[in-house]
Amino acid sequence: MQKSVYTYTCIYGNVESVVFETLADPTRRHIIETLGSGEQPVHELVEAVDIQQSGVSRHLRILLDAGFVRVRADGQLRLYSLRAEPFRELDKWIRQYRDLWEARLDRFGDELERRQKTRAKTKERRT
Repeated sequence: MQKSVYTYTCIYGNVESVVFETLADPTRRHIIETLGSGEQPVHELVEAVDIQQSGVSRHLRILLDAGFVRVRADGQLRLYSLRAEPFRELDKWIRQYRDLWEARLDRFGDELERRQKTRAKTKERRT
């Protein structure tokens, strides 16, 4: 089934769908969280994620293809680290919604405060 460009543009805006598809998997998110502490060889990722190396390698390939990680060789070791670019792109996309919700929550807070003051004044009048 082919998805239309229109759907992706409307839902995701400037963020490519591969970002969301990549982050949808909990194992890949766990790998990303583990790499957040710095560059790691595959065997350390296998220990952290607690799945077989073939599974970790498959997830690392997906993360690499999506641009989330980079790999460098150090002798026989393959060291993986995070790339900042997709996270900046995602943060930029989220920021527009964060600003929207913060503004709404600020207005909601103002309204709650106004109502509490109104109730307090009403109670004072009754006593």
